[in-house]
Amino acid sequence: MNQETRQCQNCKQNFVIEPEDFQFYEKIKVPPPTWCPECRLKRKMTWRNERSLYQGVCALTRKRVISIFAPESKIVIYDRDVWWSDQWDSLKSGRTYDFNKSFFSQFRSLLENAPMPAIFNAQSVNSDYTNHSGRSKDCYLTFAGWTNEKVLYGNKIYLTKDSMDLLSTSHSELSYETIVGTKLYRTFFAVNSESCGESFFLYDCKGCANCFGCINLRNKSYYIFNHPYTPDEYLKKLEEFNLGSYLGLEKAKQNFKESGFKSLHKFSFLVNAYNSTGDNLTNVSNCESCFDLFDNARDCKFSINGGVVMNDIYDTYGAGEHVELSYEIVDSGLNAYRLINGIIVWGGKNILYSYNCHNCNDCFACIGLRSKQYCILNKQYTKEEYEELVPKIIKHMNDMPYVDKLGRTYKYGEFFPPELSPFAYNETIAQEYFPLTKDQAISQGYRWKDPDTRDYKITKKPEDLPDHIKDVPDSILQEVIECAHANPATAGCNEQCTQAFKIIEPELQFYRRMNLPLPRLCPNCRHYQRLKQRNPLKLWHRKCQCSGKISDNEIYMNTISHPYHEENHCPNEFETSYAPDRPEIVYCEQCYNAEVV
Repeated sequence: MNQETRQCQNCKQNFVIEPEDFQFYEKIKVPPPTWCPECRLKRKMTWRNERSLYQGVCALTRKRVISIFAPESKIVIYDRDVWWSDQWDSLKSGRTYDFNKSFFSQFRSLLENAPMPAIFNAQSVNSDYTNHSGRSKDCYLTFAGWTNEKVLYGNKIYLTKDSMDLLSTSHSELSYETIVGTKLYRTFFAVNSESCGESFFLYDCKGCANCFGCINLRNKSYYIFNHPYTPDEYLKKLEEFNLGSYLGLEKAKQNFKESGFKSLHKFSFLVNAYNSTGDNLTNVSNCESCFDLFDNARDCKFSINGGVVMNDIYDTYGAGEHVELSYEIVDSGLNAYRLINGIIVWGGKNILYSYNCHNCNDCFACIGLRSKQYCILNKQYTKEEYEELVPKIIKHMNDMPYVDKLGRTYKYGEFFPPELSPFAYNETIAQEYFPLTKDQAISQGYRWKDPDTRDYKITKKPEDLPDHIKDVPDSILQEVIECAHANPATAGCNEQCTQAFKIIEPELQFYRRMNLPLPRLCPNCRHYQRLKQRNPLKLWHRKCQCSGKISDNEIYMNTISHPYHEENHCPNEFETSYAPDRPEIVYCEQCYNAEVV
């Protein structure tokens, strides 16, 4: 099979299907996609709500619960523990396949009848306000995390405790505002850093302690903006920064940001990544256009946020824990084989077009099943009946495809249409990675949820908060603080702004203990500020910006000679998540290592 260029059914841009892609599609018996990789990713993301929470009522017990499904979504919700109990029969929602209706319309009908857990939160204690998380203790507004304790306002957090306002951080403690970090202790405002402690404002630092405003350091101590100090000098200088003051902290942030544009940036964070392209890849091989994968991912493509043994995987978000030969799945895996077009499918094999199914085998278009086999639309069949009916349904999906309101057709092999998702676009992670305005979202065929009417009685404006944490009284816990983005000067915030927020007691204790000022933004807006510090889930082909002795923009002067290209421009090219118009100085691995390691 030769390489082919096709036009995306959604964005109308051309995309390429490689020979190895055709081989993969043939292996799993699905036709090639009609949407380009980026549109496919965005489509999957519209089915994953991580951070939007609502008050709901368990349909079985009438107990009030926290839910990720808005009341208008028409989803039947059960209390999480009730859903996992034996108090109900998941097959009662089953129905016979109707060959007079499109497949996807029947799936949506089942989705409105098959009970769902109000929130995806397993084995947790005192962590009601967490979602897509497990093994949490005393956590609050922490999402997509696992095995955390006393973590507040986190996203994609693993094995971390006593920390706040984190993104993609693991194995850390007493840390704040860290982004893509691991093994951090009492570290604040660090990005892409590892094994650091007692430090502030780091970028790509490893093995550092007592460092401030440093970039690209290895195994250093008592450095400020990459210059060495004695321990006494360092501590004295640290006091001068006055980090307990909001104004002092903001000044330090700005100085660190400006220094970043004068420093080197490695084209991609790849560690033991053989024959792979993407960013933040560790211990992977033959992975193309992948991001945030780790620990033995092999032969994957267009896969985001996963790991721990993944083989032959295409187009996934949040997959792993021993999953093989799977395609177009979200939050799925755990000893699974051949999952195709699935959402929250854990364990089992040969599961197609299913949502929230666990330890099932040979199921097609099922929702909310546990330990079932040979089911279609939640109706039980014999093995022989199942194997006879599935090919007929696949043929029917092709003969009577679903057509959405923009005229896009969905035959067998296509992921679920976004307009059938129980979530509006701006409730999901699609809004985080591919932000749209309301008008843009609606014009592109997505649903939009206007903010619920809030009758907040603001008691404290952000500009009226004490500048220094030492001046904050206990009464702050009773205040309703206006988010700075709710001010007229910043009207139009598109970051799921809650307009107001409160400080909770563990949060105040943390600020006082760490000598950090109160925030001026609500938790959602703070989350979006962290997201903006990460590169997009997209690659550009670029050349190394090392021109011999100096960078192309003549800002960075090399510290040593690079013998493999002497005084000539580096010939290396690469795929990077730094767009060509970005201001950062981007070097290839050879040039970067010559300067940094």
